[in-house]
Amino acid sequence: MMDAAYLLARFDGIARGSTLQSYGCSRTSLAAATSAGTILRIRQGVFALPTVDAAVVTAAAHGGALTCAAALRAHGVWMLPTPDDQVHVWMGRSGRHHSHEGCSCTAHYSPGSATLGLAPVVACLIHAYRCLDEEEFFAAYESAWNKRLIGAHDRARIRRELPRAAGWLLDLARPDAESGLESLLRLRMHLLGIRLDCQVSIVGVGRVDFVLGGRIILEADGKENHTHAKRHADLMRDAAASALGYETLRFDYAMVVHDWPTVVAAILPALGRARS
Repeated sequence: MMDAAYLLARFDGIARGSTLQSYGCSRTSLAAATSAGTILRIRQGVFALPTVDAAVVTAAAHGGALTCAAALRAHGVWMLPTPDDQVHVWMGRSGRHHSHEGCSCTAHYSPGSATLGLAPVVACLIHAYRCLDEEEFFAAYESAWNKRLIGAHDRARIRRELPRAAGWLLDLARPDAESGLESLLRLRMHLLGIRLDCQVSIVGVGRVDFVLGGRIILEADGKENHTHAKRHADLMRDAAASALGYETLRFDYAMVVHDWPTVVAAILPALGRARS
């Protein structure tokens, strides 16, 4: 007889009892495994491994699959930090809500038949547009595209299911954004009417993150700490760029995400100097 915990591991840790029974697990063996604590009974007919993420378990208890920002992070999509700690649940087109203790879930109804576990990336993005702001959605959409988590068919579905007002965001999106910071900066520069060239190679300098106005190099550092050697290399690049007539501006993750006015206050005068 097939072991229930072994089978659940093959289904990403969570499955319906009917699915497990179709692979040879009897109701008796499921009850025994539940009593032994090797698997958990989430609600009637739904079982999970004890190691399954708590949000996934809550979504299953509610009646569907985890979706929106938390699910996108679990899929490996780059996401801005969001304060929303509610569990978002994809219920399919007309799924049935199940009462469960401490429920504060946000339910999403959209075409399709919701399973358990994580909702597909395409569904998560559709739901995220409803809950997140435009920047958060745009960065997530480009990240999913860049990681090849959505294909042409998925992008067409997203366009169909989102309101027409989202069309300009989808038109602006590209598959080659190498980081969420790149997505944020390109969107914000677009809104300011400033062209941002990404991942530019400059002879004598090397590859730089961004170039504004043809003469302003913008480097945006991620969260990782920089070593002394890396800092020295950056200064050498800045000196080489200055010798060629470029001005280099450097910002870190926290400045771009949390202190954008300070970044803009540095960029606009630099562009003015370059144009004059």
